[in-house]
Amino acid sequence: MPNSAARKPKIQPDWWRKTIAGAVLGFSLALCLSGLFAWLGPGGLSAENKTQFVMWSIAPIWMLLFATVYLFQTGNRALLSYGTANLLAYSALFFIKHNF
Repeated sequence: MPNSAARKPKIQPDWWRKTIAGAVLGFSLALCLSGLFAWLGPGGLSAENKTQFVMWSIAPIWMLLFATVYLFQTGNRALLSYGTANLLAYSALFFIKHNF
């Protein structure tokens, strides 16, 4: 019977990269997603009482992104994925801001 202790996966040493990706890139992505909602949501930027909702939506989005970053297999994949998501989201925000 094989030794079950030898089969247990070790703690990955790249959890620091995952944490940085979730903290920095996750926060940046949460800001951008709330900004996209502010521009594209009901009433646009001029909607009454929308600013409070947009402001308070940043924290739950960020915490969701921060928690899911640990599901990536490697820290580099988390950085690449969150970096690409940031690039796409900020490109969309820039496009919407200048064309609508």
